[in-house]
Amino acid sequence: MNTQIMMDKALSGLDLIGGRLEKLGITDDFNRHTVLAYVLAEQKHLEGELDSLRARLDQKKVSVQRARNFVSQAARHPFKTTSDTVRNFLGRKG
Repeated sequence: MNTQIMMDKALSGLDLIGGRLEKLGITDDFNRHTVLAYVLAEQKHLEGELDSLRARLDQKKVSVQRARNFVSQAARHPFKTTSDTVRNFLGRKG
């Protein structure tokens, strides 16, 4: 079934339920506009959460890559790596 047809049927059903509730005097806030606003707000919230997760994942990737580079350099040049680490710790250059 076409997604547009499904969407139209769902919105029509939503309008019908909202209309019946309004006739019963229960609420007039249940309509397609409030539901769509809620859905869109939740979609934006989810997108923000996913962006946050991506940023944290990228930070972890950078940390792992730095550690990998450090270990690789230390394995190739153990004395230079150790002396560079001590110099950095003491705040001296070169």
